[in-house]
Amino acid sequence: MKIDWSAIGSVFGVSLVFTVALVTLFTLGVNGLARREKAAAQGNSAALAVTGAYVCFAACAAAVAYGIYLIVAKA
Repeated sequence: MKIDWSAIGSVFGVSLVFTVALVTLFTLGVNGLARREKAAAQGNSAALAVTGAYVCFAACAAAVAYGIYLIVAKA
């Protein structure tokens, strides 16, 4: 049995990059919702922050759904 170490390394690298990107997107979404709370406390509008937060959460959901699709389609 021969282990293809370069393939394992590339899978690790790609999964690490996508994990960091997904966590960053989710963090930006949470930050947008926090800005909404801060703006509401000050009496200001935060429509752009809320829209950005929803876009980030939708991108996270799409990435997770695509990952599940890849797992199911290859099985």
